[in-house]
Amino acid sequence: MNVASFTLDALRSEGVRGRAMQAPHPRLRALLRAVGDAPFEADEAGDVRFRLPDEEGREQWLRLDEIPLSPSVPAAWPRV
Repeated sequence: MNVASFTLDALRSEGVRGRAMQAPHPRLRALLRAVGDAPFEADEAGDVRFRLPDEEGREQWLRLDEIPLSPSVPAAWPRV
């Protein structure tokens, strides 16, 4: 999860984000929109988390797999 988080951070950098948003991967585009320019850091367990607001505007630290996305966004992997 940390490697994916660092990759997402790299893909949202200036000069790269526009091309990444054109990728044929709807989940990638949804995560880039959700994360925007939010700060991130590793917690005490070493998990990288992004600081994002919840529905009420309170900030929370979420791992990449905890970020809520629209139900129309394909799952990260087939879930059974």
